[in-house]
Amino acid sequence: MLRITTAGESHGPALISVLEGMVAGLPLVANDVDVELGRRQQGYGRGRRMKIESDHVEFLSGVRGGQTLGSPIAMMIQNRDWKNWQEIMDPAPRPGDPERKRVVTRPRPGHVDLSGMLKYDRDDARDVLERASARETTARVAAAAICKRFLREFDITLGSHIIHLGGVDAKRSSRMPDDINAVSDQSQLRTLDPDAEKEMIERIDAAKADGNTLGGIAEVVCDGVPVGLGSHVSWDRKLDGRLAAALMSIPAVKAVEIGLGVEAAKRKGSDVHDEIDPDDSNVKAGRVRRRTNRAGGLEGGITNGEQIVLHVSMKPISTLMRPLGTIDMKTREPAQAVAERSDVTAVPAMGVIAEAMTAFIVAQAFLEKFGGDSLAETRRNYSSYIASLGDRKGR
Repeated sequence: MLRITTAGESHGPALISVLEGMVAGLPLVANDVDVELGRRQQGYGRGRRMKIESDHVEFLSGVRGGQTLGSPIAMMIQNRDWKNWQEIMDPAPRPGDPERKRVVTRPRPGHVDLSGMLKYDRDDARDVLERASARETTARVAAAAICKRFLREFDITLGSHIIHLGGVDAKRSSRMPDDINAVSDQSQLRTLDPDAEKEMIERIDAAKADGNTLGGIAEVVCDGVPVGLGSHVSWDRKLDGRLAAALMSIPAVKAVEIGLGVEAAKRKGSDVHDEIDPDDSNVKAGRVRRRTNRAGGLEGGITNGEQIVLHVSMKPISTLMRPLGTIDMKTREPAQAVAERSDVTAVPAMGVIAEAMTAFIVAQAFLEKFGGDSLAETRRNYSSYIASLGDRKGR
């Protein structure tokens, strides 16, 4: 089972990422990961933290001579801001137990501050928010970068772009670029619509001046996936459910749609389902092709050979520079929420993170189906399956 485990706090010394279950023999260098970490840090409307950090991965185990070993791949990403927070985040006990600096007793509405304080019996919400911070997703992107590298060996690619931000919709071209990221990464907001981008930037500037934040929607596209990943036989094996769970785990994400998503509930069946035609050239899909892709590449929990298309919706960030009302947990008196350093919007970064989580789940399902302890073995199993799809006769 392919698995990701992460550790670390937002302002701690470092983040740790462990990817377990990756095959041996996959070509891998640090730059494969660093490129994805850099993409996660881009985007107009980000806060000062992105100017401090310049994320770089250090392999601690599982890689030798530019290839994976089949053992757990452990990675470290140092937090450069640690030097400014060492006294605050030092794990050592405090002599005489004096109160640390930057104690948070005024929980932010919309954040996990209050619930975490109550659940874990903490007096300082910093014990909660440091781990709940979206900084943790850096470690996920690092592990998922290896999953993306693995999927490329089988001509499976992923891309993402922003289709909505702060009340502005971006037009989706009828012909999408072959390499979505090559185009979207050139945009300050990772959108494919230059006109919409200008208006989005205006909305971000206005929100910043008002001490407010903005949310939005990213579209993730996974291309080249063969028919047959996932399963219909048990609820927890359905790939659409697993994708939705992974994407909903991203901080501030509140909704996930596959294909038409919510729109499908408003249409008649004849305007929702994808009719099927024979196509001997489309072997990965079983020598057929859908006339449309309203299902978003998944039917009954199984990939159908079309593109996986996902829409991921992120609410506005909970930390406002013009704080909302709360209470002080020390005094139980009304107060204004703490104003931690924050972004006006992180929707462009969220798209990269959503892309990463999709890559992880698809790679996990791929290895479940094709197995193998080495890349060569997995490739043999995959090639045999694709050949069987091409040879399949009508029954």
